Amino acid sequence: MWLDLRDIIEVPGASKPFETTLDPEQLLTPSICAFTAPLAVSGRVVNTAGLLELKAEIPARMRCVCDRCGTQFDREKVLPVNATLSADMEDEDEADVFPVEGDGIDVNEVLETCFILDEETKCLCRPDCRGLCPTCGKNLNDGPCDCTKPVDPRFAVLEQLLDK
Repeated sequence: MWLDLRDIIEVPGASKPFETTLDPEQLLTPSICAFTAPLAVSGRVVNTAGLLELKAEIPARMRCVCDRCGTQFDREKVLPVNATLSADMEDEDEADVFPVEGDGIDVNEVLETCFILDEETKCLCRPDCRGLCPTCGKNLNDGPCDCTKPVDPRFAVLEQLLDK
């Protein structure tokens, strides 16, 4: 969604509200299977002493896959977004500042970027997820498996002494 900011760029204290719906296809990752509700976002861009700030909240209800055990689970999160926008990008290396193109900005692009950057590197069904058995593949959250622990080859000779 393109948001025209020419009304507030030169007016400190001015603000411009917006409402948009994000495309879930742009936000899918290997850990997120689907979004179970629309990603409707409302917020505003505020000119604070010449500095433009985009303020919004992204409510997301997702169906995720655990990175350890592969179980699907539902997760909800509300991401507060506080992004700085700049009409004159003197320093191109500013990673946390979004450039205003002409007299406006693509709000969806800013919101999608903030959402993706906020995602955890590991998506777990619960903090103490035990994962899968490397031998038989059983989900260890459901209980221990029946596999015998492999013997360290360095101790194989000592185990032969115990068999006698």
